[in-house]
Amino acid sequence: MKKKVVVGMSGGVDSSVTALLLKQQGYEVVGLFMRNWDYGVKGSQCPNRIEFEDAKKVGKIIGIEVIGKDFVEEYRGKVFDVFLEGLKKGLTPNPDILCNREIKFNVFLNEAKKMGADYIAMGHYAKIAKINDHYVLDTPKDSSKDQSYFLHALSSEQLSQAMFPLGDLTKKEVREIARENNLPVSDKKDSTGICFIGNQRFDDFITQHLKAVPGDIIDEHGKVIGKHKGLICYTLGQRKGIGLGGIKETESEGHIHKPWYAAQKNIENNTLTVVQDTVHPLLMNENVEASHMHWVLENPPKIGDKLLAQVRYRQQKQACTVVETKDDKVLVKFDKPQRAVTLGQSLVLYDGIYCLGGGFISDYN
Repeated sequence: MKKKVVVGMSGGVDSSVTALLLKQQGYEVVGLFMRNWDYGVKGSQCPNRIEFEDAKKVGKIIGIEVIGKDFVEEYRGKVFDVFLEGLKKGLTPNPDILCNREIKFNVFLNEAKKMGADYIAMGHYAKIAKINDHYVLDTPKDSSKDQSYFLHALSSEQLSQAMFPLGDLTKKEVREIARENNLPVSDKKDSTGICFIGNQRFDDFITQHLKAVPGDIIDEHGKVIGKHKGLICYTLGQRKGIGLGGIKETESEGHIHKPWYAAQKNIENNTLTVVQDTVHPLLMNENVEASHMHWVLENPPKIGDKLLAQVRYRQQKQACTVVETKDDKVLVKFDKPQRAVTLGQSLVLYDGIYCLGGGFISDYN
């Protein structure tokens, strides 16, 4: 009897080729399109209707059923509301990590089981390996597309029920497979950014959901040099959208006619500190603490262990040493200072090619 796989179909080339490959491998394949976002939410540009139609077109070509399922309420409560609460506290949460943990490999997985699925499959660039009876994330062939950073919060149990058919392919090879099989999405552009924001400016979207409280922009010495729109509109390391220009008129006061970068957000005083050097000391940190740690192998690494880590997606993995592990926290010291470490983003740790897990950045210095 064929094993049944429910594929998360997004209407893009990656999930389409995922479904095609599994069908060719002899699995019973069903596509499930997740409607996670309400069309009527103010400011939203999420193109759900178009994506669902593209997914159904692919389904007809490869000979599988593609159905839609509404997860709007779950996504709102488990991802979007959590995202907004984090922003209110001055954090910068990553909704993609929350979506994978709470929706795709939880709500979606449970729905697939109701449909009789043996496995679920996604179009992520990731691989699954087994170590000491635990399923862990391995590095995919296309390391430039490695999505283990977004998947680090998954458990061994969740990974045991998942498949990532693109793990041994590059993006170029995936597009070639789509063209060879006449899939209409073969040259479709990859989606970028947060799905519910689309191509609009982050601050334009977020200020429709949270109140932006204007305040002072200060330099590294505490001198007021401008006004910000609201701290929720800025991320550390940001250059565009600060609105200061080079402040040429203040060059005599020690400022130079160069770009400004967001370096610190003080929620208590509602101030945004900016600097004019992309590697300014206020932007660079060696020690990073993360809380709410999730360890795939259950036991945390030992103090003194030499690991690799990422503090943001698509960052090249950086060498670090475990300084402390306590309760659900870990403190690591990087061999080289890291730029724009941001509260609320994730610290993800690797032992060579394997992802050990990660947690939310809670402190740094």
